[in-house]
Amino acid sequence: MKSTARTRTIESADQLWQFEREMAALGFARVAGVDEAGRGPLAGPIVAAAVVLAHPVAGLNDSKLLTAAQRESLFAQLMEGAHAIGCATVSSEQIDARGIQQANYGAMTEAVHQLAPLPDYLLVDGFTIPGCPVPHLRIVKGDRRSQSIAAASIVAKVTRDRLMLAYDTEFPGYGFAKHKGYGTADHLDAIRRLGPCPIHRRSFAPFAAQVDTAPLF
Repeated sequence: MKSTARTRTIESADQLWQFEREMAALGFARVAGVDEAGRGPLAGPIVAAAVVLAHPVAGLNDSKLLTAAQRESLFAQLMEGAHAIGCATVSSEQIDARGIQQANYGAMTEAVHQLAPLPDYLLVDGFTIPGCPVPHLRIVKGDRRSQSIAAASIVAKVTRDRLMLAYDTEFPGYGFAKHKGYGTADHLDAIRRLGPCPIHRRSFAPFAAQVDTAPLF
């Protein structure tokens, strides 16, 4: 039984290596997966990650499909391995100044530029990145279809969650440790009682009505 479970895990990892394998066959030697966390919350930064995997990693998947413990375990494996990882953060103030979409593109591009040497191809979850000098492929639901993107989703998610835990101590009463800045009923109630704090995105509803944030709600 254990052998069968191990075989299935290996098969799953291999299936999620399809895009990486295809890019290697086209001559790209250094392929990075790119993803972000925190596009929709009312508070806190957006975090993007870019990951070049040295090899497939069992258990990688869309960070939203994993438990917090699974994410933390995989995050540790990624950080301790031979993988190349870049991570970038854009603050709530910058999001308000630039707009969420431009902030998202900027975070992704910065994460890519933290990799040295620069990747020669990118697999990006759900987006093309205007102005990014590295050729890339937009993959819808890429964090469930590519190991590299799944790895980036985990790095971005864990990094952002840890930041929100720190903000929960700095700005008590909002429940950031629980909802990570998303617009839950408890969070909206805290905003009504306490007003916004310095990490709230003032360009987002309920603080303001902006065209580029409307699809998030």
